[in-house]
Amino acid sequence: MKKQIIHTNDAPAAIGPYSQAVKIDNMVFISGQIPIDPSTGEFTGDDIETQTMQVFQNLSTITKAAGGSLDDIVKLSVYMTDLGQFSVLNGCMERFFKAPYPARAAIEVSALPKGALIEMEAIMAVTNNA
Repeated sequence: MKKQIIHTNDAPAAIGPYSQAVKIDNMVFISGQIPIDPSTGEFTGDDIETQTMQVFQNLSTITKAAGGSLDDIVKLSVYMTDLGQFSVLNGCMERFFKAPYPARAAIEVSALPKGALIEMEAIMAVTNNA
């Protein structure tokens, strides 16, 4: 079992001592993504919808770098500062995913890095060994 570090300049750089993702065999573990635009290094928007769309875009970019796509995500963990915005999350998710959807947990937290409103981490299973 060989560990491969996944990194792409098309997603935000890690803001601490961690990797964007780690691949072991056909499993990829994607670190928490917050709504940072990789081209500017700044947050995208100050509302939950704009931030959620950026997080999904960041996840998509990392899945591609790992040899897959969002369709390969089998588990999505979502951390939100306001679960009252759950319907916005669902609406955004329907724009990026199609059935069958990944397993998912959505958890309300008191704070996220850099004041983000949302953060997501994912586990994906790819069928090739890219």
